Amino acid sequence: MLTQRQLFLRHNAQTTDFPLMIEIEKAEGLYMYSPDGKRYMDLISGIGVSSIGHRHPRVVAAIKNQLDHYMHLMVYGEYVQTPQVRFAEKLAAVLPHDLSSVYFVNSGAEAVEGAMKLAKRYTSRSEIISCIHSYHGSTQGALSLMGNEEFKNAYRPLLPGVRQVRFGSVEDLQLITAQTAAIFIETIQGEAGIQTATPAYWQALQARCRETGTLLVLDEIQCGFGRTGTLFAFEQYGIVPDILLLAKAMGGGMPIGAFISSAEIMASLKENPILGHITTFGGHPVCCAAGLATLEVLLEEKVHHTVAEKEQLFRSLLVHPEIKEIRGKGLMLAIGLKDFDFNKKVIDECIAQGIIVDWFLHNSNSMRIAPPLIITEQEIREACQVILSAIDQVLRNS
Repeated sequence: MLTQRQLFLRHNAQTTDFPLMIEIEKAEGLYMYSPDGKRYMDLISGIGVSSIGHRHPRVVAAIKNQLDHYMHLMVYGEYVQTPQVRFAEKLAAVLPHDLSSVYFVNSGAEAVEGAMKLAKRYTSRSEIISCIHSYHGSTQGALSLMGNEEFKNAYRPLLPGVRQVRFGSVEDLQLITAQTAAIFIETIQGEAGIQTATPAYWQALQARCRETGTLLVLDEIQCGFGRTGTLFAFEQYGIVPDILLLAKAMGGGMPIGAFISSAEIMASLKENPILGHITTFGGHPVCCAAGLATLEVLLEEKVHHTVAEKEQLFRSLLVHPEIKEIRGKGLMLAIGLKDFDFNKKVIDECIAQGIIVDWFLHNSNSMRIAPPLIITEQEIREACQVILSAIDQVLRNS
């Protein structure tokens, strides 16, 4: 009889020749457990998803409650479904006034795709600008925005009319013109290895967008929902996007995303043609119930209020001659090592010692640190001790 791992390799489509092959039977809070009982501390939150921990009791309860009422009823936008309405209302309540119209989708990439159509439709322009080393998803449109040619070349031709600028470069903002429908930009660049820009840059970017009539689309798919210490990262820079993209941590572990804008901008999808953007499962009631519970946990338990001090604890403990730098904001950190080979060996050793860390798509010499926001001081100390031990072990083996 074939094992689960053998069946995984035989029947599940593979994305690399070296999957992690960790088999998980249960997850709870900060931890995941293999069938043989080995415990793993999840220090990457399933790539930014499990921000309030795995299977948070309030999220699980909300899912079970909604299952007792209904699941899928109709394609998005036709029926009045309480989980959708309540979640959209709660999101609008915590966002700036102009971000009041929520279009629910199934994932971050779908949020990007919908926002691209919305920007083109509203402005009647075709050019879109994105950043070098950006990551916005892997669907055809989102891939067109990606800022790494290595991942794009095999899938050309991609969408025309996409230009790229350097993230954080005020000089490059002059490339935004009256022909530009929108600039899509991560408030914190994720797969580039957690790169940040200055407040002055964000102010200049918003000013340039207003000057040219270009829509500012902020991708907070990875950095939203408290990960940087505020509910949304853009709050720290004194700017307000025209369109906001959310997903990942949004559903507390359930698949959901959204693009959010003003009622005026969003209304352009209603006519010429009608049904300008449609989705069958977007805003699934079970996912919206989970999302609402997740947002309520953040607002009521205020776990994101402790993020800044937890960041500082990581920074103070992760001191080693092999650590070149620590970049990031809040619990969205990158540990810079000398090269990918060394980084991968350290990651593998961390996993062997029960700590799940990872690398970045566009910055393979850096280690990803993005634990659930509920991580405690003692757990941070334990994780850092393992990371430092893993570095030493790799050095001894080399």
